[in-house]
Amino acid sequence: MKVRHPTQAGLFYAGTRASLIKEVEDCFLHRFGPGKLPKVAEDGGRLIVAVVCPHAGYMYSGAVAANSYYNLALDGKLDTAVVIGPNHTGVGSGVSIMVEGRWLTPLGEVEVNSELAEEIRGNAKIIDVDDQAHLYEHSIEVQLPFLQYIYGDRFNFVPITMLMQDLATSIEVGEAVAKSLAGRNAVVVASSDMTHYEPQKSAEKKDRLAIDAVLKTDEAELQRVVEEEGISMCGCGPVTSAVRASKILGAKKAELLSYKTSGDITGDLGAVVGYASIVLRK
Repeated sequence: MKVRHPTQAGLFYAGTRASLIKEVEDCFLHRFGPGKLPKVAEDGGRLIVAVVCPHAGYMYSGAVAANSYYNLALDGKLDTAVVIGPNHTGVGSGVSIMVEGRWLTPLGEVEVNSELAEEIRGNAKIIDVDDQAHLYEHSIEVQLPFLQYIYGDRFNFVPITMLMQDLATSIEVGEAVAKSLAGRNAVVVASSDMTHYEPQKSAEKKDRLAIDAVLKTDEAELQRVVEEEGISMCGCGPVTSAVRASKILGAKKAELLSYKTSGDITGDLGAVVGYASIVLRK
């Protein structure tokens, strides 16, 4: 079986099991996080269809991401996560999926749901099987330790990375994911940071426009404001796909759980990166 080894352990997040558990717990307990550790509600209603989470180093964005994962734990047990992230490396096809193998982190391994991955690929002409695109990409990898901390080895996942992020491509991906997830106990995780390297006030203003579009569950509006306002949101495509999929799967509302910037952590407000945590629920 193919094994995808971690490339960000010791960089974006802690490199050993014990230190990573502590780092994830610190994210949950952080003043920008939910303030408490998550516990899976065994009888949860499973109303969350999708979440938006940042993917920077945990010291910068982990507390914001923890808000989504805390709410996901409260929502009940989960079988599968489809994690869609942007392709930062430029390697691979326009939209790339892995359909077999295991991903390793210091917390253990997560198996790719081959049946679901093949089904998603079959439902979209734009999606190619391309392992190379995933080898060094961090946007999906950094989501796994949070899922592992919550669910242990009781879940599997499907990774999709998007180099092409235009509206038509994103809609096709979202519709393929939704069609494949119908009747499954699954969640879509859209991995994205917001504005990159602008002053705090500028980042907050631009990011509010993009966030408002997501809260309105309007994928076309999201793409429009990102393009027209020059918002350097790296995962606009994955978020667009998640919004599209969530509406097909019955989501009725979206909620912003947290928005912060790297400047809120470091105190340097001159060139920040924005981070948002959003849930879309039935």
